[in-house]
Amino acid sequence: MTYLIPRFLTILFSLLLIDYITFRALKVALRDATTFKRKLWFRTYWIISAFCLVSIALYFFGIFKDMSPLRVWVQGFVSVAYISKIFVVFFVLFEDIIFYTRKLFAFFRKKVQPIEQETGFQGKKISRAKFIHQAGLIAGAIPMATLSWGIISGAHDYQVRRRKIYLPHLPKSFEGFTIAQISDIHSGSFYNKTAVKGGVEMLLAEKPNLILFTGDLVNNHPDEMKEYVSVFDKLKADFGVFSVMGNHDYGDYIFGITAGERAKLRKKLHEVHKAMNWRLLLDENAFIEENREKIAIIGVQNWGTGNFPKYGNLTKAYQGTDEASVKILLSHDPSHWDAQIRPEFSDIDLTLSGHTHGMQLGIEYGDFRWSPVQYRYKQWADLYQEKNRQGKTQYLYVNRGFGYIGYLGRVGILPEITILTLTAQA
Repeated sequence: MTYLIPRFLTILFSLLLIDYITFRALKVALRDATTFKRKLWFRTYWIISAFCLVSIALYFFGIFKDMSPLRVWVQGFVSVAYISKIFVVFFVLFEDIIFYTRKLFAFFRKKVQPIEQETGFQGKKISRAKFIHQAGLIAGAIPMATLSWGIISGAHDYQVRRRKIYLPHLPKSFEGFTIAQISDIHSGSFYNKTAVKGGVEMLLAEKPNLILFTGDLVNNHPDEMKEYVSVFDKLKADFGVFSVMGNHDYGDYIFGITAGERAKLRKKLHEVHKAMNWRLLLDENAFIEENREKIAIIGVQNWGTGNFPKYGNLTKAYQGTDEASVKILLSHDPSHWDAQIRPEFSDIDLTLSGHTHGMQLGIEYGDFRWSPVQYRYKQWADLYQEKNRQGKTQYLYVNRGFGYIGYLGRVGILPEITILTLTAQA
């Protein structure tokens, strides 16, 4: 438990700094308000901030473990609050840069007039500082309203996205074969079971030949699936349902438990997959067969660059797949593709990943896509293709995720059901 304290103090200091800088904007904006209004706003602000910080502390030290509806909503509230405050912080720091730069120039020019009283605004005589701080508060209110709408409208606005995968060596028996991919269910964040059922029904209406799940069934604990096994066990296809583990499926983000307890949680989650009749691939493979022609489905445990765990053993998972003319890999983290898959396994035709969620925030219009997550992940949503040294095209599809975590909604980057059609016809 002691190793958590430095990490917690770092997070606490960062959030308190955000709170303090945002509070400075509130103070300047309310400079001319009555004493009663100022006290009311200030007290309300710090009560809400204290609530958020205490909630984070309870979660961080494992006191607030169960993914109850209360915790889900608290988590969502805290995420919206601090994302909105970050926008305010940018404006305050911008004003600080202007103020101290001008003060520095004034010092060297030996000017003594109080810069903070200067104004470039006529008529209302509003100071520059007050104007910028008020603008910052308005800028913070805009994402707060947008993110709130994303919870109400975007969280369960499931989109069916269709892509064709051209594989010239595809066996004739699999021409037109359809694969449904879902990823990142994060059942512990769900708050609308009816809407989730609707998403499952949308997938089933597509009548895919095969269903593949690419990890993050839960946020932390297998018990999060108690209410949803009866929902996701409805997913059935002629060639079955295959699944892999994501970084959230190992219990690594539950603090204050032993390695033995964490291992028990993993086994329990394996049983959840089994209860839903999903074949969980733990660094192993399976064949689907039609008219004696085969496709290999390879499933690797989580493997990601950066600070994400590298549990997967792709060499082990790949072994014994030589007889399949097409190989499809399930690997939760798309960073695996450039780091190991393409350099070392040139005959893996198609890799399916998730993990990024498209950050649940961004813009998609036609072929244009943007999300802040693209500055962390080269491949973060939709279909990618690269030619290997032999001139063969390898594909990666990154699913935007079925669920959500932290922030309880989606803005611009909507939850996804992917339908991939395999074809040998160019």
